[in-house]
Amino acid sequence: MVFAVATNNQKKLKEIQRILDSFGITAKTLRELGVDVEIEENGTTFEENAVIKAKTIAQITNLPAISDDSGLEVDALNGAPGVYTARFAGENATDDENIDKLLASLEGLEKQDRTARFVSAVCLYMPDGRHTVCRGTCEGWIGFERIGDGGFGYDPVFMVEETSYSQMTAQAKDAISHRGSALRQLKEQIEQFI
Repeated sequence: MVFAVATNNQKKLKEIQRILDSFGITAKTLRELGVDVEIEENGTTFEENAVIKAKTIAQITNLPAISDDSGLEVDALNGAPGVYTARFAGENATDDENIDKLLASLEGLEKQDRTARFVSAVCLYMPDGRHTVCRGTCEGWIGFERIGDGGFGYDPVFMVEETSYSQMTAQAKDAISHRGSALRQLKEQIEQFI
């Protein structure tokens, strides 16, 4: 069975595919499916954006669609960057530019004041309109500098205890990550949809 995944991000796709493998489900990106569409993510929550993306892709491809809308919430920044995580430093900002802005925003704060969480809302949307949304979180804190060379996005500065997401193996990260948590919840529900 093939599921359309509303992403062209290869690293995110690998993370999703690792979870879907146990069901014999193949995840295909929009590019692999020949779909070239710009989806306006105008929701105010991760859940709203996940539904917008998955519904659009299910309607275009007539395949079950999975989307993930995820981001970072930093308590000292009143939950920012939130749904603007990918463009925290502006439209088309690089990962490094976003991290630089985040670190500058938290400059001078002690560890206990740098609490944060990654949030992931994963939506499975079937062509017939049935859908579900699962939310996963991972609590941590924002480090003082980049540590590690794995992962993507804010992984080098997102710390779980004393280890950054970037230092973790894929399996260790999947076991505790926000996306791993949301996908495990989805895994429990998938059978009633397929």
